[in-house]
Amino acid sequence: MASPARRPSRVAKLPPRERILDAAEELFQSEGIRRVSVQVIADRAETTKMAIYRHFETKDALVAEWLRILAADYQAAFDRVEAEHPGRPREQILGLARFIAEGLPAISHRGCPFINSIAELPDRSHPARQVIEKHKAEQTRRLVGMCAAAGLTDPEQAAAEITFVLEGAQVSTHNGSIDQAGERLMRIVEGIVDR
Repeated sequence: MASPARRPSRVAKLPPRERILDAAEELFQSEGIRRVSVQVIADRAETTKMAIYRHFETKDALVAEWLRILAADYQAAFDRVEAEHPGRPREQILGLARFIAEGLPAISHRGCPFINSIAELPDRSHPARQVIEKHKAEQTRRLVGMCAAAGLTDPEQAAAEITFVLEGAQVSTHNGSIDQAGERLMRIVEGIVDR
């Protein structure tokens, strides 16, 4: 993420919608959804509240769009490991685990944006919460498919275990309770796929 000192020149070059999304991403990730007002986003994006509402009907719609973009990044990780390891589901699963393991240092300060957002959005009918739930369901579906293709005896159970490990590693990294979380995550996932 861009540092505040470099941000003004970068922001000035982006179209308004991208400036808003860029500012919202930085602020939601560092401060949380509820603590950030539309005015603060407008100030950071060097625009007005009216401009935000021209692009996003509500703040909730802006939050949902930010999470859609994040979800697309995670789905792209699935696409990448499938493309890098065609017909090799074990390596695909390990590639996905490596993607999470390598990203752990980046989330150590603030934590996983999906987990944080769910904590801030207890209403399951909230549009952003629905984005997260849809993303997680798709992630599970794809992981179960990889586990089935890898010939694991109980693909749903293996996918659940891998998901628990991936998400647990993110929380443990954020709260500092487990050292070497990335290396441990990889060993556990290898054990699941090799049993």
